[in-house]
Amino acid sequence: MSVQFKADPTEFAGKNVVVTGGTMGAGEAIVKRFLRAGAKVATAARNIPQEPELGVTFIPADLSTPEGIDVLAKEALSELGAIDILVHSLGGSSTPGGGFKAATEEFWQQELALNLLAAVRLDRLLVPGMLERGEGVVIHLASIQHRLPLHESTIPYAAAKAALANYSKSLSKEVGPAGVRVNTVSPGWIRTSAADRMVQRLAESGGIDEDQARQGIMDALGGIPIGRPAWPEEIAELVAFLASERAASIHGADYVIDGGTVPTQ
Repeated sequence: MSVQFKADPTEFAGKNVVVTGGTMGAGEAIVKRFLRAGAKVATAARNIPQEPELGVTFIPADLSTPEGIDVLAKEALSELGAIDILVHSLGGSSTPGGGFKAATEEFWQQELALNLLAAVRLDRLLVPGMLERGEGVVIHLASIQHRLPLHESTIPYAAAKAALANYSKSLSKEVGPAGVRVNTVSPGWIRTSAADRMVQRLAESGGIDEDQARQGIMDALGGIPIGRPAWPEEIAELVAFLASERAASIHGADYVIDGGTVPTQ
């Protein structure tokens, strides 16, 4: 089950959009949202999906590496031209349960490369073009875990997302006067295949079933007042709003979309 929202097919007509992590979860929903609104969209993945979304430019690249970022930037500029909107939805955690002792050097390096450095590196290549034109939008997807980390399994992920939110704010201060808007979206728990895999890992490492693991996540988060995770399409709607002219005065902000999980701001 998921949700679907109507979109003005001309809202982003003539806009060139790059979305990282656009082949699954919230990233895939964001890609589809911009497509339905008339944009040209490019995204990257290690492998092109078996059933690629029609109209999307897929660029094979490993965005956890500097070389992969270079490939995406060059190919996106070649295929689309100047980039108007850049959305960093890439992210995830592969660290096993077990707290800080289970988070080895390898996992720390992986989480930082995927959840922080990919965005930093791609901004460095694509934002200068926005500055030259005096306009553009950058949106970083962080996580409420930069405020509510889950120590059992996602310490490196949470730390990387906290750094991403801090970096996003810093970038906004620098490029805002030149006409480039930068904002952060911090989702809570999203019902994605990656979230389901995390539940499976926690269940396996803890010797419990998936329902217990899922309840453990809910308990660690302090509950979700609306009673459910967000759907990827709901994240995409917020991203589309922040990228649109309707949000022309919104800059340097961190928008939480978590069903009320974070008790205070």
